[in-house]
Amino acid sequence: MGFFERYLTVWVALCMVVGVFIGKFLPFIPDFLGQFEYANVSIPIAILIWVMIYPMMMKVDFQSVKNVGKNPKGLYLTWVINWLIKPFTMYGIAAFFFYVVFKAFIPVDLARDYLVGAILLGAAPCTAMVFVWSHLTKGNPAYTVVQVATNDLIILVAFTPIVAFLLGISGVHIPWETLILSVVLFVVIPLTAGILTRISVIKNKGEDYFLNSFLPKFNNITVAGLLLTLVIIFSFQGNVILENPLHIFLIAIPLTIQTVLIFFIYYFTARGLKLAHCIAAPAGMIGASNFFELSVAVAIALFGATSPVALATIVGVLVEVPVMLMLVKFANNTTHWFPKEDLMN
Repeated sequence: MGFFERYLTVWVALCMVVGVFIGKFLPFIPDFLGQFEYANVSIPIAILIWVMIYPMMMKVDFQSVKNVGKNPKGLYLTWVINWLIKPFTMYGIAAFFFYVVFKAFIPVDLARDYLVGAILLGAAPCTAMVFVWSHLTKGNPAYTVVQVATNDLIILVAFTPIVAFLLGISGVHIPWETLILSVVLFVVIPLTAGILTRISVIKNKGEDYFLNSFLPKFNNITVAGLLLTLVIIFSFQGNVILENPLHIFLIAIPLTIQTVLIFFIYYFTARGLKLAHCIAAPAGMIGASNFFELSVAVAIALFGATSPVALATIVGVLVEVPVMLMLVKFANNTTHWFPKEDLMN
C-alpha cells in the first residue's frame, strides 16, 4: 500500500477541513465551479471522477473470467452476498438508525437523504481498493481479478434496478433515465476506456511493460483525483457540515456496522464452504468495502454536489479505510481457520 493509500483517512479528513474552510470563507470558489453543470452533473467533479475510475478499470483483466470454472464457489458466494444480501442489509441498518435510533437528532427529511446515500453505497461493491486489501491478506491475485471483473459486469445490469427499487420504497422518486445515465458515465465509459487501453498497451508493449511500467504511472492519480473531488464536494457542503457536525459521526455508525457485518457474513460462510483463505479473505473485502467513487458520482448526478445524499456517500469514504485495515488485521490473524492450499491450482 502506497503512502497516500495508507493514510487515506487522514487525507480525507484534511480535505474535509480545507473544503469546509473554502465554502465558509471563500464562497466565490464553489459558486464559480457550480456554474459548470450539465443535467445536474458538475463538470469539474465529473472530470475528476473519471480521473479516479479510469486507472482502476485498466487493472481489470476480463480474460480471467475464463478461469471461473476451476473453483466457482467463491464466485457464487460473492455474487449472492453482494447482490442479494448486502444492499438490503444496508437499507435495513441505515433506516433503523436514521429513522429510529437517531430520530431525536436528525429531521425526517434529512434522515431520508442520508438513507439514500447509504443505499448508493450498499449497492456498489468495491472494484478498486479491494486489490489493496487482497494484497495485504495474501489473497490469490488471479481469483481476486475474476471476482472484481464479474462484479463489474453485474454492476452494469444490477446496480440501477436495485437502487431504483430501494429508493422507491424509501419514498424517493428517481427518474430511471438519470440513474442509467450516471451508470453509463461513471461505469460503462471508463470501463470501456480502461479495457481498450489495456488491450492496446499490451499489444504494442507487452504485458510486463503494462503491469510494471505503465500502470505504476497512475498510482497516485486516482488518489489525487479523489482528494480534489472531496475538496470541491466539501466546499459545496460547508454550511451543511458546520450546521450539523454531529451528523458526520451519526452517519458513520450504521455504515461501520454494515461494513463489519457483511465481512463476517462472507468470512464465516467461506469458512463453512472450506474455501482457501486466499479466496475467502478477498471475498470478504469485496463485500465489506464499497465502490465509493461510483456512489459519490451517482449521488452528485442525481441530487447535486451540495445535497446531504452526497455528504453521506463521502462519510463512507471517511470511515472505510480504518475499518478495512482493522478487518485486514483480523483476517491475517485467522488464516489457520481455512485450508492452506490455493484452490485455483
